[in-house]
Amino acid sequence: MDTVILSRIQFASTTLFHFIFVPLSIGLVFLVAIMETMYVVKKDEQYKKMAKFWGHLFLINFAVGVVTGILQEFQFGMNWSEYSRFVGDVFGAPLAIEALLAFFMESTFLGLWIFGWDRLPKWLHCLCIWLVSLGTIFSAFFILTANSFMQHPVGMELNNGRLEMNDFFKLLTNGQLWVEFPHTILGSFATGAFFITGVSAIMLLKKKHVAFAKKSFQVAIIVGLVSGVGIALSGHEQAGYLVKTQPMKMAASEGLWENSGSPGAWTVTANIHPNEKKNTSEIKIPYLLSFLSYGKFSGSVPGMNELQEQYTAKYGAGNYIPPVRTTFWSFRIMAGLGGVLCALGIWGTYLLSRKKLQESKLFLRIMTIAIAFPFLGSSAGWIMTEIGRQPWVVFGYMKTEDAVSPGVTAGELLFSIISFSFFYLILAVIMVFLFVKEIKKGPDHDHEAHTKVVSTDPFTKEGYNVFS
Repeated sequence: MDTVILSRIQFASTTLFHFIFVPLSIGLVFLVAIMETMYVVKKDEQYKKMAKFWGHLFLINFAVGVVTGILQEFQFGMNWSEYSRFVGDVFGAPLAIEALLAFFMESTFLGLWIFGWDRLPKWLHCLCIWLVSLGTIFSAFFILTANSFMQHPVGMELNNGRLEMNDFFKLLTNGQLWVEFPHTILGSFATGAFFITGVSAIMLLKKKHVAFAKKSFQVAIIVGLVSGVGIALSGHEQAGYLVKTQPMKMAASEGLWENSGSPGAWTVTANIHPNEKKNTSEIKIPYLLSFLSYGKFSGSVPGMNELQEQYTAKYGAGNYIPPVRTTFWSFRIMAGLGGVLCALGIWGTYLLSRKKLQESKLFLRIMTIAIAFPFLGSSAGWIMTEIGRQPWVVFGYMKTEDAVSPGVTAGELLFSIISFSFFYLILAVIMVFLFVKEIKKGPDHDHEAHTKVVSTDPFTKEGYNVFS
């Protein structure tokens, strides 16, 4: 019943649930924008049908995502008031810009897109959905600006026991941001792509809406393949950056207790014993750790024991080694699933080029399961990112145990965790129900929104369509 542990559990559970919707929204709207662009260019009604169908699923996901995201803002002030007091002058700026610029941009142009079908010129309507997509990317950028500051604090100074921003430009040019942002956005594109390929695979297996499903699959698998390759490349860049700025996280993600030596071998699997500070049953690939860390087959990586001594000398007494097993395995789940996505993208592209997609029942069944892979990979990546930073909430400046609100009790936290979990379970059931309902209706259902307004004329009780 420790308040720090309960606060972390609450934040982790609500954040991971919210992050189910974030990458899917970013990925889906990007693909919808591509589909509508192809409709405008090729004047093929099938692409318009695709944009409407997948766009409708995006709207459902977006609505639920907004509801779950509101809670995140309140937690900073209620459960983490010491953190908010210490870092609010810096952390609050990118969050405010995200809300005032990115979210309003998304909402405004999304409204025009929903109600503008066949009312706005085609090119202008298409521009609206691209601006919605750009808004979701801006939103991610400013959220990640705040998160990157926690990983690698820049652009501030310590004054009167608080961090105060003195250079906003440094926040925007933070090296952590520019390795984290592409990785996250490409992961989101992959999430949207594999959602569409998975649902299309279900249609092909059931032999329903075959032409629609094939064309949707074709667009999405290309985005999925390019995104998968991009995830691998950007992940490599992120690993190299971690060695320089958060070497303890890098060492924990590799289960590396002692200096690796040069060249360093990458540990595929290991039986980790954190209390004894050693591993058994290790399987390693020679040279690979040096390549991942420095882009060359030489160079040593410091181990956790060595870094613990350095951190103790710099920051004072304490345990600076994060939960090693969690960091180690979450990294491997993320990397492994990323590799699987690349392989599935290559396989799907090959089958399309050979016109054998519908004949490969095994591949289509795998693709239905693969809908979950980007979600699991993204969640594992964020677990590694946040757990691997412990015991810091702001690296080098504030520990997580010092960030919790002093007035919050364990009982209040436990009640809120149970309440939120129940509420989120209901939202998840509603989300799945609406998705299944819309997918069963199929692309031939008219997904255009219709707004009814009741007349205020006391002599007429009729409703009329606003846009008729």
